Amino acid sequence: MHERDHKRELRRETARKQTDIAASTYSDQERNLLFNLRNAFVQVLQAKAVQQNARENLAYWDRELDVNRKRLAAGDLAQVDMDRLELQRVQFESDLETALVNLRTSKIQILMLLNDRTTIDRFDVAGPYEFVDRLQPLEEFRNAALAARPDLKEAVQTVELAKANHQLAVANGSTDPTFGLDLARNPPIPFYFGVNISIPLRIFDRNQGEKARTAIDIRRSQRAEDTARAQVFSDVDSAYYTVVSALNLLRPYRDKYLKLAEDTRNKVAFSYQNGGASLLDYLDAEKSFRNTRLAYLNLIGSYLTAAAQMNIAVGREAIL
Repeated sequence: MHERDHKRELRRETARKQTDIAASTYSDQERNLLFNLRNAFVQVLQAKAVQQNARENLAYWDRELDVNRKRLAAGDLAQVDMDRLELQRVQFESDLETALVNLRTSKIQILMLLNDRTTIDRFDVAGPYEFVDRLQPLEEFRNAALAARPDLKEAVQTVELAKANHQLAVANGSTDPTFGLDLARNPPIPFYFGVNISIPLRIFDRNQGEKARTAIDIRRSQRAEDTARAQVFSDVDSAYYTVVSALNLLRPYRDKYLKLAEDTRNKVAFSYQNGGASLLDYLDAEKSFRNTRLAYLNLIGSYLTAAAQMNIAVGREAIL
């Protein structure tokens, strides 16, 4: 049989394109799994930072209690005020225990993703828990996503496969002649040979159904490509403005609010120890500092999560 219209070449091309689509699908699955792993990593870092903050707050409060016990012994502080200060320590202990539970839970999550059987006490991660105060223009992220997103690449490859399948369907509608050669001997005829050609008459079968189906597949795949491209822009834009929002909140905390909360706490503490402020003012200043510091740490976690979202939206390491 002699296959006309490059049927064999088209079958090989469609097989290669199917392999390319499978590779892109695998890359997209890897991209999503890496995002989950990065999120789990950020959660561990965030839990460690919150735990460290809780330890520092508890250590600070213990030092304050030591000072006020001396004031109580010297008769400079009422017993009821000292009791209220002692009761406040429960909140710091509660914060520390909550942070420990969150840290263990985060470690369990990342160990599950790593398929690691290391015990929690022996497992740890390390990395910078901070934010980078610079961001490329949105258009650069969009262009990078169009070049790197494996799901968009898969959609483009699906269109190419649909076109190749349509070409193959058109080729399969052509007639393939069969050539034959017969060599033999039949005594008393010492030798003879014959040549034959067989051409099927495909009057009503020109593969019209597959031609129509593959043509519809081309249009469907093109619409799916448009959808994937729109999804890329949506993911990048959403992640970009989430990062921008996190940075807009982090800057004033870093430049103003953290220092202001610490200075206020220290001044009110000094004033309270010298009789210039009430116990309520002192406790309120301590609570404001603790909440401000915790909010700052959580905002860094939000920024790192948004950066991970941007990286998965782009399809590569866009924000390091």
